[in-house]
Amino acid sequence: MSEQSGTGGTDRRILERISEMVEAERGLRAALAEGRIDESTEHRELKDIEEQLDQCWDLLRQRRARVRAGDDPDGASVRSVDEVERYES
Repeated sequence: MSEQSGTGGTDRRILERISEMVEAERGLRAALAEGRIDESTEHRELKDIEEQLDQCWDLLRQRRARVRAGDDPDGASVRSVDEVERYES
C-alpha cells in the first residue's frame, strides 16, 4: 500500500482494525469450541463483527477509489450497515 497523499496512515489504521476484528472472530470460534460461550452468542457476536468488517472494507475501497480518481481519500465515509450490505449483495 502506498503512502500517496498521506493516505497510508489512515489506511493502515483501517487495516489494523480489520486485523483486530479477524482475531476477535477467531477468539469467538475458539470460545465456542471450548464451551465458554453458546452457539447463539457466537452467532450474534460474529454477525456484529462481520458487519463492522464489511464497513471497514467498504471504507478502504472508497478511499482507494478516490485516490485512483485523483480525489481526496478523506472524503470517503463509513456507510451504514444496511447500505454496505445492500451494496455487497
